[in-house]
Amino acid sequence: MSQPIFLVERDLETTYVSRQSLEQAGYGVRSFQTVDILCEAQLEPPALLLVALVMPDGNGVQLCRAFRANPLLSHTPVIFMLEEDREEHRILALDCGGDDCIVKPFSPRELVARVQAVLRRLAPRLHGLRNQTPELMIDSSAMKLSVRGSDVATTSLEFRLIEYLARHRGQVFTRDLLLDAVWGETQFVTPRSVDACIRRIREKIEPDRAAPTYLKTVRGVGYRLDAEASWHFASSEGCDCPACAAPTGVLKMRPLRHARRKRAAQGD
Repeated sequence: MSQPIFLVERDLETTYVSRQSLEQAGYGVRSFQTVDILCEAQLEPPALLLVALVMPDGNGVQLCRAFRANPLLSHTPVIFMLEEDREEHRILALDCGGDDCIVKPFSPRELVARVQAVLRRLAPRLHGLRNQTPELMIDSSAMKLSVRGSDVATTSLEFRLIEYLARHRGQVFTRDLLLDAVWGETQFVTPRSVDACIRRIREKIEPDRAAPTYLKTVRGVGYRLDAEASWHFASSEGCDCPACAAPTGVLKMRPLRHARRKRAAQGD
């Protein structure tokens, strides 16, 4: 298997036994003692995530939900390792998006059997996903955008806007939030600057500009990148680290925004 299994476990003995048994079965394994692995997973998407329900710096439920919300990792199979065979723990693990559970202490044979069963059960779906050609592809490191297999020229501002929306696919952003996130400290811009940039992007990526498929307008609020659009991050930049997080606040404008609007209105 070219993709490794990610093993997230705080107990060293469990980690050793699990890793040894999986490697003897022919799987590559990368082990971690923290749930802060999202950036690593985007660099090298795992074939399967094996995670403890409880970790010192968080819990496996949070990590599983982060995987399910991430375009690159949303279809990764997840098996939870439980400390106790309690119904509420099994329900929690499955409700958050887990595919199976195994209770510690487990035998090497049971672990390998469960991993094989999950991968075998999900193999048709994962194979189909791997063979899909995404309609839109973003290469953040090279600042390249391709649409249905063809490269599309964008300005740096257009690229930053489409990339930001892609990082937070499915979320609705007001014009003010997009100005803060993409335009930053740029002077003499207004919410209409966002509308103009969205219009230019749609002219380049939408099959039918009259009926947008990717960039949707949420009337009275702002814009979102439709969650059903097919996206691929060709670099490791599709990240949920704090630097890539959505800005907080919804309609409250910062003092900078008021000053910027005032200067733009005065034309000085």
